Amino acid sequence: MTFHPHLSKLQPYPFEKLKRLFADINPNPAYKAISLGIGEPKHPTPEFIKQALIENMDGLASYPLTAGSDALRFSISQWLERRYGIPALNPATQILPVNGSREALFSLAQTIINPEKCADGVPLILCPNPFYQIYEGAAYLSGAEPYFANANPSRNFAPDYGSIPEDVWKRVQLLFVCSPGNPTGAVLNLDDWKELFDLSDRYGFVIAADECYSEIYFKEEAPLGSLQAAQLSGRTDYQRLITLSSLSKRSNVPGMRSGFVAGDAEIVKKFLLYRTYHGSAMSPMIQAASVHAWNDEAHVQENRAKYVKKFEQITPILKEVLEVNLPDAAFYLWAKVDHLNAISDTEFARGLYEQYNVTVLPGSYLAREAHGINPGQNRIRMALVAEVDECLEAAQRIVAYCKGLTKK
Repeated sequence: MTFHPHLSKLQPYPFEKLKRLFADINPNPAYKAISLGIGEPKHPTPEFIKQALIENMDGLASYPLTAGSDALRFSISQWLERRYGIPALNPATQILPVNGSREALFSLAQTIINPEKCADGVPLILCPNPFYQIYEGAAYLSGAEPYFANANPSRNFAPDYGSIPEDVWKRVQLLFVCSPGNPTGAVLNLDDWKELFDLSDRYGFVIAADECYSEIYFKEEAPLGSLQAAQLSGRTDYQRLITLSSLSKRSNVPGMRSGFVAGDAEIVKKFLLYRTYHGSAMSPMIQAASVHAWNDEAHVQENRAKYVKKFEQITPILKEVLEVNLPDAAFYLWAKVDHLNAISDTEFARGLYEQYNVTVLPGSYLAREAHGINPGQNRIRMALVAEVDECLEAAQRIVAYCKGLTKK
C-alpha cells in the first residue's frame, strides 16, 4: 500500500508524547488526579445554548449548506462589528462558518498553498514557535514546509520576524499568527500587526490570524484583533488577511465545533469552493445554536470574570516557586522551571505527576528545535480550565512539589 508521503513527517501530538512520558509511572494514590494539560474549557455550557440545540433538532433531517445560513453569517458579522468597532463585514462574501477553528486552520492551507508559484523551492508556511501543532501539519499536508519564527521573551513572546532572511520571506505563502497566543498568552499590538501587513505587502503572503482565545483576557482593554488592526492601518478591504475564531473557549462549547473565517472576500470565495468538495458543512442545529451564542455577551462576561478571579488567586501562589507571570490573555500559565535544581520541563512533569498526580504539559512538546534552540524547553504550560477550587488544589500541590525540589 502507498500513502501520502508527508504523513510520515507528522510528529506525535503533544498529548501522545505526554502519554509515553508517563507510561511507566504510577501516580501517588493519595491524591485525586488533576489535569492542567489539555486546553479544554471545563466551565459549564450555558443553558440557553443547550436549549437552542434541543429546539432545532429538526435540522438533522436536512443537508446543511457549506456556506452556512444567512442568520449565522449575519450574527457573526454583527458580533465582529460590536467586538472590534469595525464596519460590518459583508455576511455573504466575507464570512464563512466552519467546524471549529482547528479544522479551518488545517484546510485553509490546502486553498492557499500553490507549489507552482514558488520559483525558489518548496513554499513555506511561517509559524510561531512555540505553536499550535495544527500549523505544522497544515504545512506538510498542503505541499509546503513549516518555517518557525522563535518567540522573543524580550518582546512579550512575539515571534522574532526581524531575524528571518529575505530568501525565506520570498518562499512564504501563508503565515500563521496566534494572538492571544497559545501557550504564551501574548497579544500582538498595533505595531506588530503593521509589521506583518508591511511584510505581506512586500512578499505577497496570506496572513491567517488564529484568534480563538480573544474573549479570555485580564486587562481592562480587550485584545486587539487582526481585522481591527487592519482597519486602524487603512486596510479596509482586508487584502490577504483571514481571521479565524470559534465559540469553543468563548462560550464553553468545544463539542459544538463551531467557528468562522472572515476577511478577504477573494480568499473566502476560494475557501468556500474548497470546502464544498471537502464535505465540511456545519450541522443546521449547530448553526442555529451558534446564532444564539454569538448574539449574547452576558454569558461571555460571566465566563471571563471566572477566569479573572481564578488567575488573580492562582498566579501569585505559583509565582512563589515558579518563574511565571499573569498573561495578557488566554487561559494558560507559561512557567519557567529550570531554576529548580536545573530540572528540565519533562523531568518536572514526570515528578509532579508521580508525586502529586497533577498533569502539566512540557513546553518543549509545544515547540520545535529551530535556529539552534527549542523555545519551549524548560517551560511548562498549565491550562487553568477547571473550576477555581480544583485549580487552587493543583496550585498548592505544585508549590509543595517545587519546595521539595529546592531542598534537594
